[in-house]
Amino acid sequence: MTELGARLKEARLAKGYSLDDLQEMTKIQKRYLIGIEEGNYSIMPGSFYVRAFIKQYAEAVGLDADQLFMDYRKEVPEVQKEEVAQSFSQSPSRRRMASSTSNKTMEAMPKMIAGLFLIVILVVSWTLMVKKSGENPDVADNSDKPFEYAQNNANKDQPKDTADPTNEEGTETDNEPEEPIVEEPIVSQAITPGAVNGENTVYEVSGTDTLNIRLVVSGDTWLGIRNEATAGKRAEEQITDRVYKAGEVVENDSTANAYARIRLGNSKVVKVFVNDVELTYAQDRTTQNIILKLVTEQQGQ
Repeated sequence: MTELGARLKEARLAKGYSLDDLQEMTKIQKRYLIGIEEGNYSIMPGSFYVRAFIKQYAEAVGLDADQLFMDYRKEVPEVQKEEVAQSFSQSPSRRRMASSTSNKTMEAMPKMIAGLFLIVILVVSWTLMVKKSGENPDVADNSDKPFEYAQNNANKDQPKDTADPTNEEGTETDNEPEEPIVEEPIVSQAITPGAVNGENTVYEVSGTDTLNIRLVVSGDTWLGIRNEATAGKRAEEQITDRVYKAGEVVENDSTANAYARIRLGNSKVVKVFVNDVELTYAQDRTTQNIILKLVTEQQGQ
């Protein structure tokens, strides 16, 4: 076993992953994962895939792949430009994609031409209609208005009513001042990132009395939720630690504890919602711990 393989295996065991778990997370065959840990790169298709598999392995267990390549550059085979070009050119998916794109473009070309021709016809028709309506404006002749003239003269002969139309009995009521409308302030929830210590980030949740957590998983990841450890008592699981699959949704009400520690093996494929509000990660780490603390109004005073 090489030093690089030992380092990767140590990180995997520290996270509690088996080789089967890692195979599900990275989609790399188990025999290649064993080859990486043992330093047996000869079973892999080429140097390009060796570096790619090591990078995926490192990210899955929370290690910096670029730093590993620097520290163990003597153990990792270099990739030749010709090998990279060959790996891309031999990819059947790329050939199918290029062929499919070309065929779809040729099939859509007649429809595009017909659509453009229809647009040109509509524009020309609209222009002709506007021009025709401008030459023959349909404007009514309002120069002769005998009825309006007679109505105005009749109004002049009538005496003007100078009396105050306001009801005297209602005067007292109208003069009473209106009570001001007091709008209650709207308190909105706030999620404030606080202390950062390695993989741990503390978030304070304020402006609410509840701590409802929802985790939406879009890829394979290790995940679990625990409450706060107290003196002489270990933190208890609220949601069982295990590998969750894409499409699973995890929900937990942590209001009673006012605390939750969320362990994410691959935060890139998990969205965290607190009271239906999505949390923005303060750290760009693949593996991290999200610690939520509910700050109530009494605690803030």
